[in-house]
Amino acid sequence: MCGRYSVIPKAKGKSRANKLLEDHLKEAHYNAAPSQNLPVVTNKQPNAIQFFSWGLQPFWAKDVKSIKRSINARAETLTEKPSFRNLLKTKRCLVPADGFYEWQVTPQGKVPYRILLKNEELFSFAGLWDEWLDKDTGEVLHTYTIITTDANDLVKPIHDRMPVILSPEAEELWLDEYGTQEDLLTLLKPYLAEEMKTFPVSPLVNSPLNNVPEVINSL
Repeated sequence: MCGRYSVIPKAKGKSRANKLLEDHLKEAHYNAAPSQNLPVVTNKQPNAIQFFSWGLQPFWAKDVKSIKRSINARAETLTEKPSFRNLLKTKRCLVPADGFYEWQVTPQGKVPYRILLKNEELFSFAGLWDEWLDKDTGEVLHTYTIITTDANDLVKPIHDRMPVILSPEAEELWLDEYGTQEDLLTLLKPYLAEEMKTFPVSPLVNSPLNNVPEVINSL
């Protein structure tokens, strides 16, 4: 799964989201966590940054406590689950990031690792989004989930799953209103291990309250 990541304003990167973030993201998220409002780019507004809550609340949920919000969606079962099947057709998004975290289980305990591109450029996860209407207040809640797939050879020693990372070319297809389901599903694969790197980081990352630069530093 993917339960924590970072997105830091920077000029590097060919991702569609990178240029949009320069003007709209003023605060760095060194330790982005579920339930936080974080930047996304949706297929409905592909030229804008919006801030949605991480953890999908499907439109049909009776109330905010009736279901557990999904922070991840498995690529292999997207077309089988009602919560995700229709969203794949109608509500896709890019989730900007420049790295994510996973915890390796060791005899000494869980060790957090930061995983990113070798060039350290900003990229996008493949995501799905939805909007939920609170019928009592009229408030609309926008939420999203990150799609995961099998881990590549770099991530596998740390965790068996990883988020789907899209190349700049794949980002365009993911947001394309006319993309077929078959074409979209071909994008949901592990990113090339040889283009990524990883290193252990401070246990500060264990708490989402620690949104500080020290979180991303190598030990």
